[in-house]
Amino acid sequence: MEMFSVNGTEMPPAFMVGAGGKVAELSSTKHTLTPTSVLQFTSPWEFLDQAWMTIFGYHAQDFQFTPGQTPLSTLKGTTTMLVVYYSVILAGREWMRTRPAFKLNTLFLIHNFYLTAISGGLLVLFIQQLVPRLWSHGLYDGICGAGGWTDKLVVLYYLNYLTKYLEFIDTCFLLLKKKPLTFLHTYHHGATAALCFSQLLGHTPVSWVPITLNLFVHVVMYWYYFQAARGVKIWWKEWITRLQIIQFVLDLAFVYFASYNYVASTYFPSLPNYGSCAGKEFAAFMGCGILSSYLVLFVSFYLATYKKGKTASKNARKSMSKMSRTEVPTATETSERASEAFEAAKETVVSTVNQLQKAGSKDE
Repeated sequence: MEMFSVNGTEMPPAFMVGAGGKVAELSSTKHTLTPTSVLQFTSPWEFLDQAWMTIFGYHAQDFQFTPGQTPLSTLKGTTTMLVVYYSVILAGREWMRTRPAFKLNTLFLIHNFYLTAISGGLLVLFIQQLVPRLWSHGLYDGICGAGGWTDKLVVLYYLNYLTKYLEFIDTCFLLLKKKPLTFLHTYHHGATAALCFSQLLGHTPVSWVPITLNLFVHVVMYWYYFQAARGVKIWWKEWITRLQIIQFVLDLAFVYFASYNYVASTYFPSLPNYGSCAGKEFAAFMGCGILSSYLVLFVSFYLATYKKGKTASKNARKSMSKMSRTEVPTATETSERASEAFEAAKETVVSTVNQLQKAGSKDE
């Protein structure tokens, strides 16, 4: 059995679950990762590939997203994570109710710095993979062609998906610091994890558009939070929300275009279209729905936060902003509202049945 070498120190191989779910040694050959070899990398992908090889024992492009075998690759696993996330929110609010807020400034600095770095690193990796393909195959093939769903991009899609769970820590900081938890914040975090999961299952080539735009916005946003935590005065805070709104407008332009071409070419070929678009229907509809809701919520948040006192659409703005800025209810409030909703639904059903019975007796 060959040894695994790190910085000249030989170590016995560990075991892991590789692509396809097979148990294999971490490495069947000898790999060495030294400071000198790190400096010899000629591209971001080579750095990722060497790190992947060191950890998992196979090349990054050989990774396969296999439902049921890859971690967090099933509906059950994703749903469980979301249930845990929202349960922690409800339980955490109750737990913090009688406790003072934590400072956590150093941890908050670290959290925002590594999310800035991760977002920036993934963005660079995406650009490296996308630019040559878009240059040689064109934009339409890049968002609709089945060839746009490459092995290397799948690795990046999966890594980006995992970061959505890492971003749940944002909410933990708000809980522990006793900051307001709005519907917009909690809905956006949970829905984005679900959205990324659905696109991995649906093999939608257009995925890179919202993901790369989101990574760019996150570099700006988490860097802002990092600097603000350091006490640095930032004048362009408003532009973060503006960038998010621009992001969703561009997202929807591409996603609706791809979805339209799929629906038109598949079900209504007489309608003008550019041809079929690769990907699953459920993923397209989920993407359109969630991204549309983001645009509505972020626009309402922007109007309520930065455009106070303006007269245009005042009543509509108030109702929209109330929904986006509403704080997450406590566990007790949630239970009470659920009970009220159940009783209301029960009364509606009983009333409907009684009316149907009366109508039936009249007919007789």
